[in-house]
Amino acid sequence: MTIRAYVFDAYGTLFDVHAAVRRHAGAIGPQSQRLSDIWRTKQLEYTWVRSLMGRYRDFWSLTEEALDFAIAAAAPDAASLKPDLLDAYRELEAYPEVRGVLTRLKASAKLAILSNGSPEMLDTAVASAGIGDLLDEIISVDALQIYKTAPSVYDLVGERMGVPPEAVSFQSSNRWDIAGATAYGFRTVWINRTGQPDEYPDLPPVAVMSSLEGLGE
Repeated sequence: MTIRAYVFDAYGTLFDVHAAVRRHAGAIGPQSQRLSDIWRTKQLEYTWVRSLMGRYRDFWSLTEEALDFAIAAAAPDAASLKPDLLDAYRELEAYPEVRGVLTRLKASAKLAILSNGSPEMLDTAVASAGIGDLLDEIISVDALQIYKTAPSVYDLVGERMGVPPEAVSFQSSNRWDIAGATAYGFRTVWINRTGQPDEYPDLPPVAVMSSLEGLGE
């Protein structure tokens, strides 16, 4: 079936999740990359734990809690930078190819974000990146109060965009997200920006790319 919608994860796929720490790396010191890695790992861990418990907290709250842990674990002396890091996370940089790729795809299909991010987070990031004019939908899990990879999250695409799963190309940098979307029935493309080894071999993507360049060609 012809692809009628390209749907993108936001954080790590369109927006560089390490850009916030990188902006303040000099002030943080040699532990900056470790802090950033822990921040991202804990942010995601908290979504899965909260979903399994049925005790939802929005993604911004989890992002802040994950930063608290990351600072304590990696760079306690950087605690005073917490407000600056959170402000930087609200306006993460988009990867360089994002606007060009979305502009090209927009000519033939609907475009959307499907993200764990809270609505306010996503609106701010999209506006900061200057890509709002290219998106037909910005879909947040906040409407359901459960995180990916719950199948009900992927249901939101059809409900909001009116397209069946087999007509959706779903892109994510997160292999676990690709596994969930594949199980759901989307055509999936893993954007493996950092050359990670494959996981979930029983739920493979149709393609693996190092960036969004070339998507849909």
